[in-house]
Amino acid sequence: MFARTARRQPQPRYLVRLFSDTAPVRTDFTHVVIGGGAVGLAISRALAAHSSGGSSDTTLLLERHPQLGTETSSRNSEVIHAGLYYGASSLKARLCVRGREQLYAFCGARGVPHRRLGKWIVAQDAAQRAALERIHALCRDELLGGGVVPTRWVSADEARREEPGARARAGVLESPETGIVDSHALMTALHGLFEEAGGVTALSSTVVGIEPLYPGGGSSSSGSSGWQLTVRDSSTGEESQITTATIINSAGLGAADIHNMIAGPDQQTRLYFAKGNYFSYARSSPKVSRLIYPAPAAGAAGLGTHLTLDLAGRMRFGPDVEWVASPRDLAVNPGNLPRALEEIRSYLPDIDASALAPDYAGVRPKLRPAATAATGGGGGKGGFVDFYIRKEDGFDGWINLLGIESPGLTSCLAIGDLVRDMLYGSRKVEGSPAL
Repeated sequence: MFARTARRQPQPRYLVRLFSDTAPVRTDFTHVVIGGGAVGLAISRALAAHSSGGSSDTTLLLERHPQLGTETSSRNSEVIHAGLYYGASSLKARLCVRGREQLYAFCGARGVPHRRLGKWIVAQDAAQRAALERIHALCRDELLGGGVVPTRWVSADEARREEPGARARAGVLESPETGIVDSHALMTALHGLFEEAGGVTALSSTVVGIEPLYPGGGSSSSGSSGWQLTVRDSSTGEESQITTATIINSAGLGAADIHNMIAGPDQQTRLYFAKGNYFSYARSSPKVSRLIYPAPAAGAAGLGTHLTLDLAGRMRFGPDVEWVASPRDLAVNPGNLPRALEEIRSYLPDIDASALAPDYAGVRPKLRPAATAATGGGGGKGGFVDFYIRKEDGFDGWINLLGIESPGLTSCLAIGDLVRDMLYGSRKVEGSPAL
């Protein structure tokens, strides 16, 4: 808890390099990262690792909950995505492909449990087959220049031999680079590296106010002299102030609230919340050995109720899409089971309905209420909405992340590097277009 930590160990004030043309001023920290999910941890680790090379830069990670990574980062499918669904050159595509490569290497080096299982996307009719053909052509010919996301067609004979319990009337497209990861172990590893590099973590610390330091001090940019944050201890209600040169808004489900504390009245935004219900399966048959996804449906806000495996080989199904008013709506909706069962039976016909049970739910932050995940592109065309990661114009030292849903877990290490390079890179790093 930040208030208690501050009393036990008063933070020294550091002469920090601000990321503008103004003179340095003294602030408590160089960087404050708001939000301790997988993405916030990866950003914090990247900034702290950069600073540990002898500079006096310091990084504080603020998390409003008593534990790290309890929201979207721990309530998902734990899939390492290959990068099939996000178009030829979107930010999601670039970060997913790079992040997937980094994540496999990181997990192997750090002993984070993971498996490169592969995934089948199955088609049941001509329209679904056409959707798979578009994905295959995109990956082969266009996606980041082509060839970086392998896919292959699985013959009917091979499909029957490898997965006899699966149905794919119109074809199977395989993604061999898809896998699974223990998201909790990943976040533990990232947090350990962050603290080893000198980073400071404050749990149960909710940001309730942000304002620029010394406004009107001769610069046209807010934050040119740093920022003051008001932080509330979530358990006691006590408030305290800290100062920082830069703010990274990686607050996930709460990111719009942080944005609106900084942005002007004409720049306010909001998020929309898509709850995904998951269902456990208490039988070992039909037996499958890889992930199985239905063909993506045009206009859908997700990838369909798919079959995933945990690291023990247990099956689970989800997520579906249920729009909710509050990100705290985490109760699994059992009324969604009949619809999920219908979709599951389309590709796993021998599923035992009596062995399905509500398991858990997660909420995904969306920038639009009907944003589709399965249509690649850029700039919001065709319903597709990209990640929003931007060093905001008119504000010194504010990097803003909004709508970081899937493939955020896969992309987390690449996002950390992107944010670091936005602050320290030797060349201009392009982020998202302005809202």
